Amino acid sequence: MRTTAAASGGTPGEPADPGDAPKPAGIRAGRNLPAAIAVGVALVGGALLTLFTVKATFLIYMGLGLGVGLHELAGGLRTREIRIPFIPVLLGGAAMITCAYWAAGGAVAAAFAITLIAILAWRLPAGADGYVKDVTGAVFATAYLALPGATVAAMLTPADGPRRVLTFVILTIASDIGGYFAGITLGRGGAHKMAPTISPKKTWEGLAGSALTVIVAGVVLFPVLLHGYWWQGAITGVAAVAAAVLGDLAESMIKRDLGLKDMGSLLPGHGGVLDRLDSLVICAPVTWLLLAAFIR
Repeated sequence: MRTTAAASGGTPGEPADPGDAPKPAGIRAGRNLPAAIAVGVALVGGALLTLFTVKATFLIYMGLGLGVGLHELAGGLRTREIRIPFIPVLLGGAAMITCAYWAAGGAVAAAFAITLIAILAWRLPAGADGYVKDVTGAVFATAYLALPGATVAAMLTPADGPRRVLTFVILTIASDIGGYFAGITLGRGGAHKMAPTISPKKTWEGLAGSALTVIVAGVVLFPVLLHGYWWQGAITGVAAVAAAVLGDLAESMIKRDLGLKDMGSLLPGHGGVLDRLDSLVICAPVTWLLLAAFIR
């Protein structure tokens, strides 16, 4: 059932704003902050462990996250009676990520095309009713999760790949952290809503905090981790924060269309895995492209 704001005193027909409900102690801006920090540290720890031991194991770590995210997305789409062929999307996405790491560039495109063929074939036995809708949803899910995952795999391939991926992860996380703390401090009281019809909690103050944090992180990380120049880090930071915010807003729009507050509940203080991947999947190809251009 689609949750509406009428239940919380808002405008009928609009998804409920979780910020309308009273918040227990320790809950700020709709999050259980201690739980969110603990989960975030654990996720980053897993990334560091895999990146700086046997770096190929990071693909397994990332693949598990994308697989859970795909499961959450498939469940959300079912609220709109869109039933994507899960198995070919999952296996095709794994093939695309594998090709990006071990094979030549054209292999990713071939894997995507073969995934499309598998989706078309897999859905045939269920009949014509909803065929186009289900196939379109499956292609969207593949493009939304697997293609960005392939760019992360490509980022990991060079000798300095772990440091490239770490830079990408830190820049994306910095956007979330900077925006969150700027939003709950500078944005109090007279906060200026950035996109109230999409994500009521997003403010221009939060965006300013995200931008400042990510640009500073880029300026520091490029010389320290990648032997690049500070100005390259600043440019990448600007692009990364724009992509991260777009990813957050896009997933908020998807959830509103599906009538969901969160895509899942697996991660305490965060929601679903896809709620943590939203910025990463959009930021990944942007960061990969700039790293490929700047770092040799």
